[in-house]
Amino acid sequence: MTSIAAINDFVVKFANVNGSGSASANELFAKAILRMGVPVSPRNIFPSNIQGLPTWYEVRVSEAGHLGRRGGIDMMVAMNPQTWADDLAEIEPGGYLFYDSTRPVPPEQLRTDITVIGMPLTEIANAVYSDPRQRQLFKNIIYVGALSVLLDIEPQVIVDLFGEQYKGKEKLLASNVRALHLGRDFAQEHLQAPLPIRVRRADRVGRRIFVDGNSAAALGCVYGGATVAAWYPITPSSSVAEAFQSYCTKFREDKETGERRYAIVQAEDEIASIGMVVGAGWNGARAFTATSGPGVSLMTEFIGLAYFAEIPVTIVNVQRGGPSTGMPTRTQQADILACAYASHGDTKHVLLFPEDPRECFEHAAAALDLADRLQTPVFVMTDLDIGMNQRLCEPFVWEEGRDYDRGKIMTAEMLEAGRDFGRYKDVDGDGIPWRTLPGTHASKGSYFTRGTTRDAYARYSERGADYTYNVERLLRKFATAADLVPAPVERAAAQATPLGVIYFGSTSPAMDEALEQLAAAGVHVDALRLRAFPFPAAVRSFIAAHERVFVVEQNRDAQMRSLLVNELDADPARLVRVLHFDGTPITARFIARAITNANAAQRQPETAA
Repeated sequence: MTSIAAINDFVVKFANVNGSGSASANELFAKAILRMGVPVSPRNIFPSNIQGLPTWYEVRVSEAGHLGRRGGIDMMVAMNPQTWADDLAEIEPGGYLFYDSTRPVPPEQLRTDITVIGMPLTEIANAVYSDPRQRQLFKNIIYVGALSVLLDIEPQVIVDLFGEQYKGKEKLLASNVRALHLGRDFAQEHLQAPLPIRVRRADRVGRRIFVDGNSAAALGCVYGGATVAAWYPITPSSSVAEAFQSYCTKFREDKETGERRYAIVQAEDEIASIGMVVGAGWNGARAFTATSGPGVSLMTEFIGLAYFAEIPVTIVNVQRGGPSTGMPTRTQQADILACAYASHGDTKHVLLFPEDPRECFEHAAAALDLADRLQTPVFVMTDLDIGMNQRLCEPFVWEEGRDYDRGKIMTAEMLEAGRDFGRYKDVDGDGIPWRTLPGTHASKGSYFTRGTTRDAYARYSERGADYTYNVERLLRKFATAADLVPAPVERAAAQATPLGVIYFGSTSPAMDEALEQLAAAGVHVDALRLRAFPFPAAVRSFIAAHERVFVVEQNRDAQMRSLLVNELDADPARLVRVLHFDGTPITARFIARAITNANAAQRQPETAA
């Protein structure tokens, strides 16, 4: 058997039981490697309901800086007998199995093509600790200690992390350090270490920060000027509102008086939360809500009102598996069509697609500007993979005194000077009317806000000409939005090619690596990363410039492809589906294999001819 040998380039997966306290220990493992200057990309895979179900934590270690899922496991830390067979099957040939050998495992339940490393973790913990909860919690730290020996992770880095976590709590610090050394001492005495896969100190992290997308989006809302948030708890978006509250406490409270310059409401349901946000937006506040697919479904009537009455609203949609309750703790990109056309009737909404926490920060702030300027709902389309997992990204750029784009707001001075005010009147051809805020003028500039039809001056009207004027103006406004939203990012292949690929959002890190793999195999592909809908003109040009364009997305129904066909009149035969929708983040291996196979299948008739 040839064992996998790699330095700073491997994948470790932890198989645990939910509620066992393993999450903090596994995160400690990932951060220790990060502190040694080696990029890591961890992903927490956890159940949506009760304690005691399986949970996994996958850590990609990549000095080259690949942050997407690679596919395949080099080392499995198997701590859950319930999932033993499946966990064992995931290990790459030549890989490693680390398990609790307190109870011996029959040889027939093992594999001969991997290295098996047993350590009596339960026995060690039981010998040292009498409290059942302590036995479980410190068993996790014991295996981190053993792994630090097997993988050559510097122990002082872990001790320093303990010091930061338990600052001022010396008793907890000492007990965790003790458990760490219990694991290290056993591994040094009884296990063959280090393994052929190991960590070596590097300097590849640089100035990047380690943060989750939900926290980043929340901070972006603060930076973008949001002062009102209304929400209802739903996985995986709840931590957006929670983080927003934490940041508001820091940035939006007067240090001397304690006055709070923000309002955060946990509403009774999603319908109430979006209603509050629409009301706040109408009143001139920058307001947002955070939700996921089921919440968007409930919000659609109010979203339609905001669209037709032209009220600024920002919605952070942290997508998860659907439909219905679906997979609450798994990731997908399956709300694209639901959000693009949310509500009944003819509606089109602006969608932003961040690729990482930095863009969650930037797009959240941009969404608030766009919502004001366009007077419409704007969705930030993140997902569970970005939102709930920590990721390395470039630091956020924070400009003190940043100017907010409030759009066309007519002031009291403008009204006093005799400016004509038609609330729904297009005065310059961009489709965006002027608006006033409540209380702007004592006698001028008021209007009746309604979800029913009206004329350009907001007067109720059922005349077909008035209705047609409004909905066609909304289309002009949507066309204007295409020039305002973040532009797509194009990446040219090393040589001219008839092949292109379109992708977006959390697919980005896996796609970056897949493009390298494809190029190494002689398959050259131009790439375009979408960052927004409506699609800027560059998207149409990219499709027209290629014979075949692979559209990579994480849903069953090729929703982005459908949007491209519907909105750009793109030739469906030219757009090739690459779909991944099992709830796990897409991998570089999956993308490269799918494009290679699709390209070979397309070329086969030509070769035969």
